[in-house]
Amino acid sequence: MSAPICTTCPYCGVGCGVLATPDGAGGLSVTGDKSHPANLGRLCSKGSALGETVGLEGRLLAPQINGKEAGWDEATAEVALRFSETIAQHGPDSVAFYVSGQLLTEDYYVANKLMKGFIGSANIDTNSRLCMASSVAGHKRAFGTDTVPGTYEDLEEADLVVLTGSNLAWCHPVLYQRIVAAKTARPSMQIVVIDPRRTATCDAADMHLPLAAGSDVALFNGLLRRIRDMGATDEAFVRSHVDGFDDAIAAASSQTSEATGLPDDLLTRFYDLWLRTEKVVTVYSQGVNQSSQGTDKVNAILNCHLATGRIGKPGMGPFSVTGQPNAMGGREVGGLANMLACHLDIENAAHRMAVREFWQAPRMPEAQGLKAVDMFDAVERGQIKALWIMATNPAVSMPEADRVRSAIAGCDFVVVSDITAETDTARLAHVLLPATGWGEKDGTVTNSERRISRQRAVLPPPGQVKHDWQIIAEVASAMGWRAAFDYSSPAEIFREYATLSGIAAAMGKDFDISGLAGISDAGYAALAPVQWPVSATRSGGRFFGDGKFFTPDGRGRMLPVHNAAPVAATDRRYPFRLNTGRVRDHWHTMTRTGKSPRLSQHMAEPYVEIHPDDASRLGLRPAGIADIESRTGRALARVIVSERVRPGEVFVPMHWTGETASLGRADALVASVTDPVSGQPDSKGAVVGIAPYAANWFGFAVSTRKPRPDAPYWALARARDGWRLELAGAEAPESWEDWGRTVFGLGPDAEAMVVSDKARGGARLAFVEGGRLQAALFIAAEPVAASRSFMAGQLGAAPAPAHLSGQPGQDMPDPGAVVCACFDVGVNTILAAIESQQLASVEAIGAALQAGTNCGSCRPELAALLASATRREAAE
Repeated sequence: MSAPICTTCPYCGVGCGVLATPDGAGGLSVTGDKSHPANLGRLCSKGSALGETVGLEGRLLAPQINGKEAGWDEATAEVALRFSETIAQHGPDSVAFYVSGQLLTEDYYVANKLMKGFIGSANIDTNSRLCMASSVAGHKRAFGTDTVPGTYEDLEEADLVVLTGSNLAWCHPVLYQRIVAAKTARPSMQIVVIDPRRTATCDAADMHLPLAAGSDVALFNGLLRRIRDMGATDEAFVRSHVDGFDDAIAAASSQTSEATGLPDDLLTRFYDLWLRTEKVVTVYSQGVNQSSQGTDKVNAILNCHLATGRIGKPGMGPFSVTGQPNAMGGREVGGLANMLACHLDIENAAHRMAVREFWQAPRMPEAQGLKAVDMFDAVERGQIKALWIMATNPAVSMPEADRVRSAIAGCDFVVVSDITAETDTARLAHVLLPATGWGEKDGTVTNSERRISRQRAVLPPPGQVKHDWQIIAEVASAMGWRAAFDYSSPAEIFREYATLSGIAAAMGKDFDISGLAGISDAGYAALAPVQWPVSATRSGGRFFGDGKFFTPDGRGRMLPVHNAAPVAATDRRYPFRLNTGRVRDHWHTMTRTGKSPRLSQHMAEPYVEIHPDDASRLGLRPAGIADIESRTGRALARVIVSERVRPGEVFVPMHWTGETASLGRADALVASVTDPVSGQPDSKGAVVGIAPYAANWFGFAVSTRKPRPDAPYWALARARDGWRLELAGAEAPESWEDWGRTVFGLGPDAEAMVVSDKARGGARLAFVEGGRLQAALFIAAEPVAASRSFMAGQLGAAPAPAHLSGQPGQDMPDPGAVVCACFDVGVNTILAAIESQQLASVEAIGAALQAGTNCGSCRPELAALLASATRREAAE
C-alpha cells in the first residue's frame, strides 16, 4: 500500500480535499482530508465512493477514427487537418469548442488560448453555461467582475443562512453539514429554505418558503421594499459606495409579492427575520440561475445585500455555490464565449490587445462567440462545421436534447475527448480522443469560495490515454502553432496563466494570482489549497466590505429588476411546470457515479415526483410509469407520489441517458429558452403533460452480464456483481425464457428454472450456469415486489429457492433499499433497529448503524423513517 496522496474531489463545487491511496493493483481507497479547509475531512456519499469508479471497464484507451482504433499521430493529424481546412474554407467562426467544468484549469486555459488567440474565434463555451452563467452575469453587473465576495466560514459565522434555489443537503452535502454543525453548536442560528419543493434541505430549516416556480424576483423585490420601508438601508454605505438605489427601489415598488403565491404572514416573518439579523448569508444555486430571469434573480438578491451593506464582512453576504468542480476555474480562464482569460472582457479593445500581446497571438476575436444554446443551433443550421466536445455530454444535458443529438449527428466533423466511448455524445463522434479522468489528472481546480486546490495523479494513465492539455497542445502544434503550445507540464501552463493574471490585475480586475507566477515545479507539486487573490499585496479574504468594487468608478451597482412569469405558459395540453435537478448519489450523466454499485442503489431509475392530488386526478399510481411529454420531447419515468412538490408542479432528475434508460433524458423535455443576459437555459421552467403509461407488464431483473434491454421502458443500474434492470411494456413476448436469454446474453448451456402464472400475467425465471446464478427475471401485471437488494446480492451464488421467490428466507434478513450509501445501510435494517433498540433520534441511529455519520446527506431520510416509526407505534 502506497502513502496517501492529497487531491481534490471531482464532483460539485465545494472542492473537498481527498486522501487517495493506491492499492498497487489499479484501485485506490479514499478518505477525507482533514487538513483541507473546504471539508475538514468530511466527504459526501459520492466522494466516499470514488474508489469504486476508477476501474477500466468501459474506458476509452486509444484514439478512434470513424469507429476504428488509430494511433495518436494519425488522430492528431486528422483533427488538425479537418479544423484547418474548415477554417480556410469557411472562416474561424465555422468551428467551435464545447468544453466542461470537469476540465482542470490548465486544460481550460490551453483550449481557450487555442480558440481565441490562434484560431481567432470566440466560439468556445462550456457546460458551465448551464449552471453558473447567470451568476457570472449578475456579479458583473453589480460588482464589475465575476467575484464571489465571501468564504465558507461566513456560512458558519452567520446568524441567518438563507438557502434559495439550492437543495444543499443533496447537491453540496459537505457545505450543508458545515451549516448544520454550526447550528447545532449555536442553536440560535436560523436557517430559511426558499424552494418550490420540500427538499431534504428543509430538514434543518426553521422556515420553508414554498414559492411559486420562477417568482424569486418578486420575493426579493419585496424584501428590498421592506428594507426601505423599515429604515434598514445602510445609507452611509449606499451613499458612498453604491449607485442605482433609487431605480432599484422604484422597480421593486412597481410590483407586489403576489406572484410568489406565499401568504402575507409568512412573507412578513421572513422579511422581518432578514431585516433584524445583521449577519445574514444568502446562498443561491441552480434554482436561481437556471431561469429565463436568472440574471435578474441574482441581482435581486445582490440588491438586498448592497442596500444594507451586508457584504464582504464576516458572516454576511450573497454566496453563489457552483455546481461543478472547476466551474470557477473555467470562468477564471475565459472558458465562456463572452469572456477572456483572467476576467478580462472580450469586447474591451485594451483587454484584447493585452491578451493578444501576452500570447503573441496572430489574431483575436472582437466580439463574443456563440453561447451553448446558440452554438448547437448553429451546428444544426450547418454554420458550425467542425465541433470539438471535451469532457461533457450535451446530447443528454442540453435543453431540447433530442434536437441537439440530431444536430451533432449531422455535423460535418465532430471530435469528442472523454474517458469513455459509451455516452450518447461520444457515439456521434467521427474522432474519439482518450483523455485522463480523476485519479490520473494533474492540475488545479477552483472551488466556490475562490480556493485553488491541486488535483493530483494517483494512478498512471492507462493505455494510450493523455491529459486534455496535452491533446489540445498537440493539435495546436499540428495546426502550425508549436511555439505557443510547447508545454512540458501543467506547472508551466499554471505559471503562464498566473503571470497573465498580474496583467489583468493591473488593468483593474479582481482575479490575481501573480504571486504564484514564479512557482517552481516542486512548489507546484506541493501547492497547498490557497484562496485567491494571491499577489504581492494581498492573499485571500473577502471582497467589497470596504466598499471598493471593480466597476469603472469603483462603485457597486444596484439594478432595477422586475418579476416576469416563466416564458413557457401552462395550458390544457401541458398543464404542469417541470422542475429538473439532481439526486443525492448521482452526478451529471453518470459516466462516473454509474460505475458504483453503492451509489446506484438509492435512486436506480428515472422518476417523476408528483403531488397526490394531481396523481389521483390523472390516474397515476405509486410505482407506476408516467408518460411525460412536452413540445420538444418525451420521457418515461417511475411515479413517486409526494407532497414534497406543489400541485401543478413536477420534478424529474437529470441524470439518465440513452445508455442507462429507454426514455429517461429529462432535458429532452426542456425547451431552449434562455436568459437574455447570461444565455443560461431555463431548466426549471418547461411545461409538460403527463399521463399513465399503459403497461400490461412490469419486470425486474438482475444479471452478471450487462443486459441488452428490449422493452418500451427500461432502466439499467450497476449491482455489486453485475447489473439490475427495471422493465415495463405493453406487449409481452411469446417466451420470457427466450427473451431473457437474448437480453442477458445467455446461451443454451444456461439452465432456466421457470415458474409461470399466465392467468395473472406473471413469470419468475432464474438462469443458472456453472452451478451459479447468472440472471433472474421477475414479471408481473403490477410493479414487481421482489427485493432488489437481496436479488442483486445473489448474483454468482449457488441456486436457491429464494431466487424464484425474489425474497430472502427467514434466516436471510432483507436490508431493503439503501438509505445510507456511505455505509450501505438499508431501510429495513434501519426500521428494525429503531424498533428493537428503541432508537429515538438520528444520532442514536448513527451510533447503532453508522448511518448518517459520514456525509450526513441521508439524515433527512433517517429523520423521516424515525417519524414514521413513531407514528406507527403511536397508532398501535
